[in-house]
Amino acid sequence: MLLRRQKDDWRSKTTPPAEALKRLEPGMSVFLSTGVAEPRTFVNTLLQSDASNVQDLELVQLVSFGDAVTPNRLSAHKFRLRTFFSGWVASEPIANGQVDLIPSRFAKIPQLLRAGRIRIDAAVVQITPPNEAGYCSMGMAVDVARMAMERASVVIGEINDRVPMTYGDTFVPLSDFDILIESNQEPIYFNRWPTDAVFDQVAENVSSVIEDGSCIGFTMGPLYESLAKHLARKKNLGVHSPFFTDPLMDLVKSGAVTNRFKQAFKGRCLTSYALGTKELMAWLDRNPLVDFQGVDKVFDPVEIGKNRNFVAVFAGRKVDLSGRIALHVGKGNVAAEMGEANDFINGAELSPGGRTIFAMPSRNLKGEPNVLLSVDGLPNLFNMRESVDMVVTEYGCANLLGRSVRERAQAMIDIAHPDDRPSLVERAKAANIIYKDQIFLAESAHLYPVEFNETHTFKDNLVVRFRAIRPSDEEEMRRLFYRFSDQAVYYRYFSPIKSMPHAKMQEYVNVDYRKTVSIVALVGPAGQGHIIGEARYVRHPDKPYADVAFVVDEQYQGRGLASYMFKLLLSAARKRGLKGFTADVLANNTGMMKVFERSGLAVKARLEGGVYELTMPFEERGVTA
Repeated sequence: MLLRRQKDDWRSKTTPPAEALKRLEPGMSVFLSTGVAEPRTFVNTLLQSDASNVQDLELVQLVSFGDAVTPNRLSAHKFRLRTFFSGWVASEPIANGQVDLIPSRFAKIPQLLRAGRIRIDAAVVQITPPNEAGYCSMGMAVDVARMAMERASVVIGEINDRVPMTYGDTFVPLSDFDILIESNQEPIYFNRWPTDAVFDQVAENVSSVIEDGSCIGFTMGPLYESLAKHLARKKNLGVHSPFFTDPLMDLVKSGAVTNRFKQAFKGRCLTSYALGTKELMAWLDRNPLVDFQGVDKVFDPVEIGKNRNFVAVFAGRKVDLSGRIALHVGKGNVAAEMGEANDFINGAELSPGGRTIFAMPSRNLKGEPNVLLSVDGLPNLFNMRESVDMVVTEYGCANLLGRSVRERAQAMIDIAHPDDRPSLVERAKAANIIYKDQIFLAESAHLYPVEFNETHTFKDNLVVRFRAIRPSDEEEMRRLFYRFSDQAVYYRYFSPIKSMPHAKMQEYVNVDYRKTVSIVALVGPAGQGHIIGEARYVRHPDKPYADVAFVVDEQYQGRGLASYMFKLLLSAARKRGLKGFTADVLANNTGMMKVFERSGLAVKARLEGGVYELTMPFEERGVTA
């Protein structure tokens, strides 16, 4: 009973909001809790006041998501808002000169406060009611609130019993506040973002390149709503994220997040802000799985980089063929402004195995292309193309790491909308970005066989991924060719070919999927692997049969890759109405003969000139000669 009286005693110490305003003076710089933690009761009282002492105030807020401090209300009063984030409601007012933007890396904002570069005279912070020990939690936003309180000569606490009590560096004693007021308003909530089939496919492609045990950064939007559903199938994920959202809550609930392999704040999800629904806030209340820390820790690239395989996932708006990204602006942009993006990109670069992924649909809601020749002139531009490891659309993943501008362009064209690819190819040729003689089969753009997207583990724990070949595989296929021995080349091509220049190889990788199916085998990190094998069939023009051939890097032979690829080709051929395969095999190529013999098909062989001419009808079984 005594403890309950102590907890409730705070109400006797509160002051009416109008009385609290009397502690302010003209010209003061007033820090406000960020985003959903905006002290709305205090702010509404401030903006409605005509008192002479609250004129010419400078309001400082790291990220402005609120509906209390809005440009319309600011323009009618003698206040000025300063923010570090140009997205959401602040985007247009910044452009119009109504709001001051302070360009800064988020990780460096604490340094600006300590050095006095950002002056703080008063701090108004939203907090929970005190616990039995007399400590309040800052709840949904930590960022630099504690530091602002230390710098301020007047500290006002707005107590809101609807705010979740969160753990981490969130607790402050009630005695740290000069004035207490009681909130009479709900905190700011965000509805969950709607998603659709396109974003779901984009998210599935992103998920395909995120490995078990990775540490991820998240924010809000349809991409992340969909991504959490696909990541739920992963194991031992970690979370180091600027914003904790409803999709992240779902992901933790799924059991995919254990934070077991994190090095910074091991065993806990790390964040600075919570953004989402009332359900999320209730789940966060006294939840030990989520640790709220200031931006000096959450946005610090060194802290981020301590986590192995850190994956920074950003929602892009437009991308060009070299990998430059235009990020979202306005209300579509919750957390992809340069100050936030740079810190997490640098963290991914410091992380062993880390990577940066930008994802977006190939077209926007108006049907306009999102993959462009150039993004010059677009706002919120991320020009550091060398820091973009991968771009993802619903048509696939373009690995840009270590690739030339020409190779990047080819990879980007592969994941553009099929109807946009012919124009991109022609414009890229005109701009000398790709070869002038680059082949492009426009009619095949819509026919890419997406069903070949699987992973299999072979002998010696060799993990191999399989997918259909793409035009951008030209360089990888050339490298595979030059790894072959003379014998392997002869087995595959029946002639002693010594070189495979661009003119030859581009004909090989540009496949007419109406007649040809080609499957490549890759090893290495998802989305960044190397081709170690290829199998294909080419349909005969005069009968429902196809000629089949395959090759495997000699380093990986003897593990069953050729047999596995042959089964994939066989399944594809049957689905496409073929009745059988043919093949020409040198008499001494016993390895390939064994693959065919073990397939279960009837193998009819005729030896002529040292070459077996094989016919393999699908409906028969056994081996004949």
